[in-house]
Amino acid sequence: MADLSDQELLDALGVSAKPKKQVTHSAKEERLLAGFEEIQRFVETHNSMPEHGEDRDIFERLYAVRLDKLRGLAEARELLADVDHQGLLTGEMPVVKATKEPVSDEELLAELGVASQASDITELKHVKSRAEIRAAEDIDSRKRCEDFETFKPMFDLVQQEISNGIRETRPFKDDASIQQNDWFILAGQKVYVAEAEPIFVADYGRTDRRLRAVFDNGTESNILMRSLERALQKDETGRRITDPNAGPLFSNEKEDGDAASGTIYILRSKSQHPTVAKNRDVLHKIGVTRTSVKSRIANAKNDPTYLMADVEIVRTYELFNISRAKLESLIHRVFEPARLEIEIKDRFGKPITPREWFLVPLFVIDEAVERIQDGTISNYIYDPQVASLKRVG
Repeated sequence: MADLSDQELLDALGVSAKPKKQVTHSAKEERLLAGFEEIQRFVETHNSMPEHGEDRDIFERLYAVRLDKLRGLAEARELLADVDHQGLLTGEMPVVKATKEPVSDEELLAELGVASQASDITELKHVKSRAEIRAAEDIDSRKRCEDFETFKPMFDLVQQEISNGIRETRPFKDDASIQQNDWFILAGQKVYVAEAEPIFVADYGRTDRRLRAVFDNGTESNILMRSLERALQKDETGRRITDPNAGPLFSNEKEDGDAASGTIYILRSKSQHPTVAKNRDVLHKIGVTRTSVKSRIANAKNDPTYLMADVEIVRTYELFNISRAKLESLIHRVFEPARLEIEIKDRFGKPITPREWFLVPLFVIDEAVERIQDGTISNYIYDPQVASLKRVG
């Protein structure tokens, strides 16, 4: 029997002498694999799949979004099938629907580096700097704001001032400083810097400080100033809410070149309604008109706006070069805590709730007018408990 060659012996044993082909992956595939490994490590650590929901850690929510996208991508399923020992691509992931997401899925995808177009959906960012991770953790470490009722009127006030043009929103990048009492918009939520601790020196000799940041969803965070800066810089929609600057809004005397704008008026009702009669001395209607006040109130007894009764003119101020709507909104914002809640039926029996009557002493209204004139009114709001203007913040 002839001696068999080495190759023939290997063939007889069923051993292939050909070297096993080395599998190589493109950069895109490497990113997909790396991103999927992060999800697998999360599942191993927590013994559960990542879930959506406001109450979830930001990284868990990012992994949940990533897993959704990988499941819907055919090339990703094919690439990851051999390494999916946990069945993540085929299993059903429980979803917790949040009542209010502080950031949208699009913003979460942006955090991952995933574009909204299907053609770019595999562009996942794998590595984050430690500073970015710390910033994300800092932002997400929110808790319930126990005294949010104190801040809610301020949030309502600021929104009203934005709507009426008293305040503006500007890109944060244009003014990146952060101080106590500043207002911002981060991921679609208004943020108020309620408190600021003393400045200290952090890593690399940079100064920093702890802030108490209150969010409009009733949460707060003891966040580092630098972390808030990074979050606002990174958020393409991050905005600063400017301080209102009313300036000298009007004067009792017309100067050369001034254009008449109208009149601010303060009225007192002669209604015999029990609530009105009981509070007549402190119940006032504050409004602005471009016509004469007398013609405006001529039909007061038939108008539910005037409580279906005649009224007495208490004060008037002539306006020049001023937006009547903005001024009226500003005044009503200041006295919002003392707005009268009353229902009046019109001539046809339809219930109407007038919105321009306030339980405010006349001397406080006079002070408010003075502060409007000197431009300081934006710093005040009426406090019914002490019947006086209170400085905001």
